[in-house]
Amino acid sequence: VQLQASGGGLVQAGDSLKLSCVASGRTVSNLAMGWFRQSPGKQREFVTAIRWSTGNTYYSSSARGRFSISRDNGKNTMYLQMNSLKPEDTAAYYCAAKSMTDTSSYYRDYDYWGQGTQVTVSS
Repeated sequence: VQLQASGGGLVQAGDSLKLSCVASGRTVSNLAMGWFRQSPGKQREFVTAIRWSTGNTYYSSSARGRFSISRDNGKNTMYLQMNSLKPEDTAAYYCAAKSMTDTSSYYRDYDYWGQGTQVTVSS
């Protein structure tokens, strides 16, 4: 699976941003996909994940209520809608996919990774 993330940028605190991740190379219906983020000097952090076949979602405590994950079956695309952004949300955001359908918050469970897209939130 090849993953291509996009949509990052520089925004102000309180703004919204929507990231996209296009999957190609194989069917995604039997995958789980997720978003992680990483700031310099910090470990990769789980944000949210979705089970492609059912649409079931799973959020980190920091993302719940502000972020929303979704997918478009026809476009093989996963989205991350981020609202009420805070400076602490500043990071490189990565999309990832795992072969087993169950979602996971552990980054080592994911087999495929896209390149990061930078999100910078100014105060």
